[in-house]
Amino acid sequence: MIQLKQVSKTYRVGDNRITALRNVSISIKKGEFIAIVGPSGSGKSTLMNFLGCLDLPQQGQILFENMDLATLSDDELARIRNRRIGFVFQNFHLIPRLNALHNVELPMVYGGLERQQRYQRARLALDAVGMAGRENHRPSQLSGGQQQRVAIARAMVNNPDVIIADEPTGSLDVDTSRDIMELFRFMHQSGKTVILVTHEEDVAAYARRRIRIESGRIFSDEGTR
Repeated sequence: MIQLKQVSKTYRVGDNRITALRNVSISIKKGEFIAIVGPSGSGKSTLMNFLGCLDLPQQGQILFENMDLATLSDDELARIRNRRIGFVFQNFHLIPRLNALHNVELPMVYGGLERQQRYQRARLALDAVGMAGRENHRPSQLSGGQQQRVAIARAMVNNPDVIIADEPTGSLDVDTSRDIMELFRFMHQSGKTVILVTHEEDVAAYARRRIRIESGRIFSDEGTR
């Protein structure tokens, strides 16, 4: 489904050049549950940006269902991100002035869906993550775990093929983290491709395949493919 072929990325910081990824190749099949594991500064975030079609490498090739991302227009890339990929972040990235329902509606607003359809689908997504009855709460009125549930509903609402989660439990307590990880397990069991980016081994243990990255290189790739 997603292939990275010998991709590399270097950033300039002042007078220094820092290589985030060095000739990394990964192949991800539809329906996999993968954890990308590594310490801070290992290249995890850069790898996530490539897998999520958020960035292109300076060297190498990225294929999404055999489409070379380098050949696509900005609008075509935006459509893939909006319709095919759902993103979940550590700090939730909810808009403070919008209630839970309107936050979940956002991907559909960008996708051009009409209001009634957006409302119905957002309600169903919130119900699916255990947030029924809190549609009108703003982020400041919700706990961290509840905010993450809203963020997961937002990622799910367009029924994407791929869910990418960046440190999804990093701001949560142990019990809430367990509940959130069960939601990701459920999404995988329902047929989604789930990619977790984490430095936490207990979170990575939920995945069936674990890719460990160190100093911008793949150190190990273990589990079911």
